[in-house]
Amino acid sequence: MEKLMIRGGRPLQGTVTISGAKNSAIALIPAAILADTEVVLENLPLLSDVAVYAEILEELGGQVSWEGSQMKIDPSGIKSIPMPNGPVKKLRASYYMMGAMLGRFNEAIIGLPGGCNFEPRPIDQHIKGFEALGATVTNEHGAIHLHAKELRGAKIYLDVSSVGATINIMLAASKAKGSTIIENAAKEPEIIDVATLLNSMGAVIKGAGTETIRIEGVSEMHGCRHSIIPDRIQAGTYMIAAAATRGDVVIDNVIPKHLEAVTAKLMEMGVDIEELDESIRVIGKERYEHVNVKALVYPGFATDLQSPMTSLLTQAEGVSMLSDFVYSNRFKHVPELVRMGAKIRVEGRSAIIEGGKLNAAKVKATDLRAGAALVIAGLTVSEGVTEVSGVEYIDRGYDHLVTNLRMLGADVWREPAEE
Repeated sequence: MEKLMIRGGRPLQGTVTISGAKNSAIALIPAAILADTEVVLENLPLLSDVAVYAEILEELGGQVSWEGSQMKIDPSGIKSIPMPNGPVKKLRASYYMMGAMLGRFNEAIIGLPGGCNFEPRPIDQHIKGFEALGATVTNEHGAIHLHAKELRGAKIYLDVSSVGATINIMLAASKAKGSTIIENAAKEPEIIDVATLLNSMGAVIKGAGTETIRIEGVSEMHGCRHSIIPDRIQAGTYMIAAAATRGDVVIDNVIPKHLEAVTAKLMEMGVDIEELDESIRVIGKERYEHVNVKALVYPGFATDLQSPMTSLLTQAEGVSMLSDFVYSNRFKHVPELVRMGAKIRVEGRSAIIEGGKLNAAKVKATDLRAGAALVIAGLTVSEGVTEVSGVEYIDRGYDHLVTNLRMLGADVWREPAEE
């Protein structure tokens, strides 16, 4: 176990290159199970969740080789093996194994997901989709058991526009007989990324990125080569960090359209933004206006950037309000920011944030994005050293974090954490 040490007060300066999207990678890797031959994933982020998925595929009999940002997956030897425990318990997104295994084998036994603990993520919409496709689903001793004599296409309306459920149904329906229509589907860029891979593998999916996705099931799928889209949440986090430290940073390897919501809010605060084809330059200012932010499903302001944005809003003049309409309990970073001197109170789904100076303190990350918020807060503190424990959460979504921050001029390092 380690902790992150931050001696702040330095404006971030320079260029940072963004990795492949975590939220794509954790769906693309299990999607490879549906192929009969080798799948090559490029621009893969070097994250702990990715390593766990590689371990899971190898346990199932797949062959995985991972070098740099490229992973080769040979799924030909994968077998239908029950996985009620083990590595699947380490992941929030282990539920993607359900759709992939159900699509290939018409059965799966997968332990309920683990990962970050900021709020339970119900999988009722996933189950609704699987049952509509003809599967029987039961929860036995903390593991989901799925079985189908045959998967058949169906019309499925999602009560909630869920990214996980949309992807899981796409995975299973790709090899179901007949046509499947997903209505009120999630529209996130990661949905399009997964559909692009599946289509390259031989699936027939239309409408990804819209609220209606149509899938024609196929009997066989083959390997392919696929490059993962840039991580818009990682990019947004560095944009927010650049603004919070009053820095001047070019965020490279991005798709600016994916970042329109955060770009708009930063500009509303008074941050200067310059957009190029595949990069964004963020130029911070000494003074920021207070703003109100609502975290919504895409293309709204991403809930995953709500926590980092909270830290930036402590640097704005006046009182800002940040509301999360995706997850109601995603404010576990607030008590830690208060420990650093932030003036924040939580009322229902909203945090009311009064601008002011932060102080160095010992704080703890309770989830991935809360950890990012605390790192940004520490970077703004001009005196003392901020200690952030719970680094294992941060490692789930930000590869090369210390290296990248040092390249931008930050004084950060890791130390062993006390037991």
